Amino acid sequence: MTRWFEDIVIDEVFPLGSHTFEEAEIIRFAKLYDPQYFHVDPERARQSHFGGIVASGWHTVSVGHRKMVDALSAESDRLRGLGQEPGVSGPSPGVNSMEFKTPVRPGDTVTYELIVTDKRHSNSLPGWGLLFNQLTARNQRNEIVYRADLVGFSKLRDYRTPLKLKVLLALTRLPVIGPRLRRST
Repeated sequence: MTRWFEDIVIDEVFPLGSHTFEEAEIIRFAKLYDPQYFHVDPERARQSHFGGIVASGWHTVSVGHRKMVDALSAESDRLRGLGQEPGVSGPSPGVNSMEFKTPVRPGDTVTYELIVTDKRHSNSLPGWGLLFNQLTARNQRNEIVYRADLVGFSKLRDYRTPLKLKVLLALTRLPVIGPRLRRST
């Protein structure tokens, strides 16, 4: 998230944009990353219970992730334009759940949104907080095609490292004491 942890509002909706999935794109992605017949072979897919080509779930995820990264970058630019310093986002420690509810077919336009559903200070990384996010993707019929519960790190704006931690970190760099301290933690 490109806002400081303290500025994140629970349940605020971040629209990420839409993408129309075309058959050629679905096949191209699947040939590279998920070459199952129902993603790459229109004739065979038509004869199956799928009734035609469907996008790989990973294709749907990848487009959504790109939309999320682009939207967060635009939010950083917006904040800078207002004379504000954007927050610092960190890596994701994981995905808590992921589900593909409805197949994405050629011609479907999928709209993505991100909602921060909860947040808390990190227990393992001083100066960082954890954001619990829900990413939802809906097709033009408002059917959910994909939903995921994601976790990401966000830096605290005004965090100051406590003196005790500064001393401990300094001690870990000493040649004799450092290895012993690192083993004991």
